Amino acid sequence: MAEKVQVLVDGGKATAGPPIGPTLGALGINVGEVVKEINVKTASFEGMKVPVTISVDKATKKFTIEVGTPPTSSLILKELSREKGSGKAGSEIIGNITMKQIINISKMKSAELMGKDVKKQVKEVVGTCQSLGVTVEGKNPKQIMKEIDNGAFDQLILS
Repeated sequence: MAEKVQVLVDGGKATAGPPIGPTLGALGINVGEVVKEINVKTASFEGMKVPVTISVDKATKKFTIEVGTPPTSSLILKELSREKGSGKAGSEIIGNITMKQIINISKMKSAELMGKDVKKQVKEVVGTCQSLGVTVEGKNPKQIMKEIDNGAFDQLILS
């Protein structure tokens, strides 16, 4: 039976230190190989925290690595080249994002979002913008949600 180890790593910058090294070392796995593969698979998420699951077959010492997608907030911040969101989301704006960028993020995260259809998933991402202090198309995210409900972005969302 495979043992699963779940970790959150910096994209492209995993190390053999805790928590990966000690956990895999105890299983008799070549930690250097695992770290190298994680860094290759997460390189496109540089600057973000990425969930990674390492499955280890204790009998054969073989491993597989599954890379999840970073949190929605990290993807939004990466689009804006920002490290963190506003500490005062209601009154401080840290950037602006386009609907096209929102839709791309919702597609990346579609398997993990709660919305039952594409429009609802897009609204979830817009809601995350609200909490980060990010405007969408230069407008307050709450206004954009109303516009989504009224069909203003249907052509873009459903294409």
